[in-house]
Amino acid sequence: MANETAQIVQKLWSYCNVLRDDGLSYGDYLEQLTYLLFLKMAHERTEPPWSQKSPIPKGVDWPSLVKKDGDALEVHYRHVLTELGKQPGMLGLIFRKAQNKIQDPAKLRRLVADLIDREQWTALDADVKGDAYEGLLEKNAQDTKGGAGQYFTPRALIRAIVDVMRPQPGEAISDPACGTGGFLLAAHDYIVANNSGLSRAQKKHLKLEALRGVELVGDVARLCAMNLILHGIGPTTEEDAEPPIAVDDSLRADPGKRFEVILTNPPFGKKSSMLIVNERGDEEQKALTIEREDFWATTSNKQLNFVQHVKTLLAINGRAAVVVPDNVLFEGGAGETIRRKLLHDCDVHTLLRLPTGIFYAQGVKANVLFFDKRPGAEKPWTKKLWIYDLRTNEHFTLKTNVLKREALDEFVTLFNPENRHKRKATWSEKNPDGRWRAYDYEELIQRDKCSLDIFWLRDQSLEANDNLPPPDVIADEIVEDLRAALAQFEEVAGDLRGQP
Repeated sequence: MANETAQIVQKLWSYCNVLRDDGLSYGDYLEQLTYLLFLKMAHERTEPPWSQKSPIPKGVDWPSLVKKDGDALEVHYRHVLTELGKQPGMLGLIFRKAQNKIQDPAKLRRLVADLIDREQWTALDADVKGDAYEGLLEKNAQDTKGGAGQYFTPRALIRAIVDVMRPQPGEAISDPACGTGGFLLAAHDYIVANNSGLSRAQKKHLKLEALRGVELVGDVARLCAMNLILHGIGPTTEEDAEPPIAVDDSLRADPGKRFEVILTNPPFGKKSSMLIVNERGDEEQKALTIEREDFWATTSNKQLNFVQHVKTLLAINGRAAVVVPDNVLFEGGAGETIRRKLLHDCDVHTLLRLPTGIFYAQGVKANVLFFDKRPGAEKPWTKKLWIYDLRTNEHFTLKTNVLKREALDEFVTLFNPENRHKRKATWSEKNPDGRWRAYDYEELIQRDKCSLDIFWLRDQSLEANDNLPPPDVIADEIVEDLRAALAQFEEVAGDLRGQP
């Protein structure tokens, strides 16, 4: 199995590099691979042992592509993409606004005939084809020139979050900013790995109904849908079921559906905005203030709105893990209002302070906020907020010191998902370097602006020079801080341009 996976990954990689020489990005390659893999697997299911009816109209199916060569193949491929983009369900989702990015007919023919047609993809173990696709998604995230990294959360972090959230069979699980589907895929894999005796009904629910994601960017939703399909999640072409992914703006409205588990990393960037043409005919960014009756406060801060949206999406006693930037923890105004309401109406029990250098979007200082939704009550539901500091004196990079799952082992153990009420702090006056400690509700609400941006460890880089981190780490941190500052200046400049 390992050799089989390695061989397929190598095939996909080698041809990706050929196409990159022609100017295709990893994202472009993934798109074309998505279209062609789907067509090939749909065709495979029409043959024994499956012998299913093809959902692909005759004449725009896989055999019609394989028969053609040269310019005729390129013309027909464009026709296929256009026609399938008009179809309902999973077909429409995957082929929506699809375009051919491979301009060289010879390279297109090689991709169709030599790379994809020679493999029996449906017969492969889901892990084999899924792992290969995940590898390309990660490479796409690293291709930061195209900004693709904002849709990719480090998989080590995702696995740790899912390990403490412990999704169960029969639960409805959502990611309202699903990107390429990392959280949904990890939740699925956790349920399968930890429940050997799933009934037929539970397996069907897990495949078709349990997982729901929303993604604003159509191209990313396409990659997500294919990622899930290759891992055996979502309706296959012959099943009449709702696709697990919707292309929509999550913040637009309350969708009405409620979930037991929400796992999400909303997009970075502080403000929601739209591009408009002003009276002078110039383009400018206009901040969008989200107004919803189910929200505690009105603000243009995208992450604060996502926190409120997650609160709405949760069923009573549902539980959430949300990646948030530091400003969500300390910002005044609407931020303070939302934090106070969240602490009162929900059980905000855990905060994980994340290290810098782990996200493809540079300059981000982020955290994971864990909270459970509770029924209405006069008394506050939050009793203690436990904080784990994985940031102070920790240095990770995207290449030389990548965040691995083991770095989160202590956090997962101390979280104590079996019984959160029997947690034990590692910090004390005798052990000031402990990374795990609790703050009572009364302490939190008395802090300035009800700030949850709390830290207590001594930062060694601020002490003696001989305790400074290596020069490359310092350089990376400077670059991250400069990028974050530049992003803030760009926001200010955009606001100023929008003023009359």
